[in-house]
Amino acid sequence: SRDVASTTVRAAAMMEGLDDGPDFLSEEERGPRAINVDLQTDATLQVDISDALSERDKVKFTVHTKTTLPNFKQNEFSVVRQHEEATFLWLKQEFPQNVKHINNIQQIPPAPPKPDFDASREKLQKLGEGEGSMTKEEFTKMKQELEAEYLAIFKKTVAMHEVFLCRVAAHPILRKDLNFHVFLEYNQDLSVRGKNKKEKLEDFFKNMVKSADGVIVGGVKDVDDFFEHEKTFLLEYHNRVKDASAKSDRMTRSHKSVADDNNRIASTLYTLGTQDSTDICKFFLKVSELFDKTRKIEARVSADEDLKLSDLLKYYLRESQAAKDLLYRRARSLVDYENANKALDKARSKNKDVLQAENAQQECCKKFEKISESAKQELIDFKTRRVAAFRKNLVELAELELKHSKGNLQLLQSCLAVLKGDT
Repeated sequence: SRDVASTTVRAAAMMEGLDDGPDFLSEEERGPRAINVDLQTDATLQVDISDALSERDKVKFTVHTKTTLPNFKQNEFSVVRQHEEATFLWLKQEFPQNVKHINNIQQIPPAPPKPDFDASREKLQKLGEGEGSMTKEEFTKMKQELEAEYLAIFKKTVAMHEVFLCRVAAHPILRKDLNFHVFLEYNQDLSVRGKNKKEKLEDFFKNMVKSADGVIVGGVKDVDDFFEHEKTFLLEYHNRVKDASAKSDRMTRSHKSVADDNNRIASTLYTLGTQDSTDICKFFLKVSELFDKTRKIEARVSADEDLKLSDLLKYYLRESQAAKDLLYRRARSLVDYENANKALDKARSKNKDVLQAENAQQECCKKFEKISESAKQELIDFKTRRVAAFRKNLVELAELELKHSKGNLQLLQSCLAVLKGDT
């Protein structure tokens, strides 16, 4: 069957790196690694995705947990979760509903994107429809390439979902959340329904109010120079990462287009070369082989750039948005604290409801100090984490780019030597 929509991937295979060996044109398909975010986990709660299954429009993840925490009934257990059930999204959405938590959390880890295999499935379908117009070799080669492309997207999807769960498990507050424990331990479907029109409309108006409130709050100068600097930096950083992400995607698509063009050129030259046994036909076959091999390298370049750069930029685009959301919550808390101070002054001047105003002012003060303390530390950790991740991925990408360039040079030299009759 040409349908590769049903594929099981073990976690070990998912975490494999790209080809690091000396063979520039290895035929072995190696899986992408998860995005490196330098997670700080401890042995008391370890979460991973031990298995995953893609079934057409659904992806089922086996979430495996090992823990010594007394809140859980067992020390080791597994459950099956789906993104399409909105279970991962439900988990992400449930955290902000807890007011106690939201006042103490700096960054809520960004939810993983919804799996998208439509493009790969469409290509496989078109390939099947056009099978009659291709040679058996052409069909087999293109089928293998599309299956590899589908598998790469699938592995990346699994990795992103695992990163999200590990981030939550590593968070000192979220790891204790009851919703997270239910998600990990409850062995039945969560039966989460999608939002109806009324709820979507309510969310729309809430976002509008938040946007308007954000403009008002954003205009308030922070009393702490550290947070004022972070606010200015994150606004610029988020925009720069967004721009870099779009440009990285264009670069990746360009390399993929070159690979596709080389494939068409190689196929055409191969067809011409098999027409006869003349010298010119032999020449066509040799050059066809060159284009076929350079196609493989260009495809690997595109895949490496996608994994090492594009995915990283997308991840930290979501991360920086989470940091901006925190700064908004802290600024909102600061405004509430300042309003409470004004209300207290007013109550004292009128000598009315002073005790109530004092209690409200003290509560706002406590919330503001607590979120400021936790936010400061997590912003520092965020900087350390992102700098380490970008350094690691950019160095690895540069090494891979050099390796592929050497591979291209080696191919061209070998082809020229063959054409000149030196070998």
